[in-house]
Amino acid sequence: MAISINYKNNSNKKNNSNIVLFVDEKFNISKLKKHISSSEYSFISDLLKTTDLKKQIVIFDFSSKKKFILISITKNIKSFEVENLGGKFYDTIKEFKINNYQLNSDILPNNMENLVGHFLHGLMLKSYSFEKYKTKKNKKNATIFVTGKNKPSIIEQKKFKAIEEGSFYTRDLVSEPGNVLHPDEYAKRINTLKKYGLKITVYDEKKLKKLGMNTLLGVGQGSIRGSYLVTMEWNGLKNNSKPLAFVGKGVCFDTGGISLKPAKFMEDMTYDMAGSAVVVGLMKSLALRKAKINAVGVVGLVENMPGGNALRPGDILKSYSGKTVEVLNTDAEGRLVLADALTYTEKKFNPKFIIDLATLTGAIIVSLGSEYAGLFSNNDKLSKELIDVGERVEEKVWRMPLSKNFDKLIDSKNADMQNINYVGGAGSTTAAQFLQRFILNKTPWAHLDIAGMAFSKYGGALNSSGATGYGVRLLNKLVEDYYE
Repeated sequence: MAISINYKNNSNKKNNSNIVLFVDEKFNISKLKKHISSSEYSFISDLLKTTDLKKQIVIFDFSSKKKFILISITKNIKSFEVENLGGKFYDTIKEFKINNYQLNSDILPNNMENLVGHFLHGLMLKSYSFEKYKTKKNKKNATIFVTGKNKPSIIEQKKFKAIEEGSFYTRDLVSEPGNVLHPDEYAKRINTLKKYGLKITVYDEKKLKKLGMNTLLGVGQGSIRGSYLVTMEWNGLKNNSKPLAFVGKGVCFDTGGISLKPAKFMEDMTYDMAGSAVVVGLMKSLALRKAKINAVGVVGLVENMPGGNALRPGDILKSYSGKTVEVLNTDAEGRLVLADALTYTEKKFNPKFIIDLATLTGAIIVSLGSEYAGLFSNNDKLSKELIDVGERVEEKVWRMPLSKNFDKLIDSKNADMQNINYVGGAGSTTAAQFLQRFILNKTPWAHLDIAGMAFSKYGGALNSSGATGYGVRLLNKLVEDYYE
């Protein structure tokens, strides 16, 4: 069901609309007297006496054309909890027959800043669906008419909308099948973001070979599709201050290459480009909301396929950094893509920090499930900032260890390093340890392993099953709270 928000007066439809009212945790409705008729007030008062008030959302049928929906807001509620409540509201109303709603913002149970904006933001995020390839689409629509003095400001509305559009763009990219969103098509789509004010540069195979990005190219050499590095620059400060850098793994489909994956669940490997999709969605939202920072997004786009020209186990590649890598398993390919992308980002843009995102290891799902992304970093300040903002938007991260003691597990006898360890254990940590070797100038760096967060089989508070868009809101909040 598609949702539209209308902030204009719509009193003429009030008698044919469901009424949405905020109340405190005790469902005290005395403040509502002047906003509803006496008969409506008496009706609700009588029903509340015999209603289970442990629920957050209570619904009363006043007539065949009108429902009263009371939403309980606790005293110390957090912004992400209000957003989750908006998502819960969407799940509650999506089967209703009357699809006009009057949401009264005059009466709020507490003084939380922009409560209505956060509620509607959660509602919009939960309303997303990917139906592009269905011949019978859900054409149901609902309109929320927001009245009262506590509406979000125009600036706040634009900010929330920018984050929603960035999140939806990420979800769209992750949801596309591999036969549609291959690297060639992906690079073209990113190039269209120029219209939002982003500077886009696409490096094709010829340019990448000249630069010496052989680890990235090695992953894609078995595919008939091209391999690319794409940079997206946003200059919101109009000065030469160091940009914030975000790097994403864009393996559009991952068969494992010659080290072929099992057939079962291989269809899920369309999601192996989710890290890059987060970076693309983030850059779109930063541009839409005219963020007052300089930022750059860098994504490596490849397809990991078996074939006559595919990378072989045992091959040795020279990376953009000059360091050599022995490839012992072609299914540990994401780190090869990121290796060149990280070094290039650091050398080319000299950023304030680098944050990379990747569906990098299954081992992180064993460790953290679908509750936290794994955070690996060389910088305590950046790590604390990510942990803090993750709690604020409920896109949580958990810091995992890095140590030089892990280096021996990825040292190679034949090259500078190998891309996996056969000793076993510490799979996510050794992958991050590998990436850290390509940060050459001690730039503050964080790696987010989002393998358990990018896609949900069962859905979450702000998303249905499928692509989650995890990371767009997290990084927007990081930028907003600490760097703008």
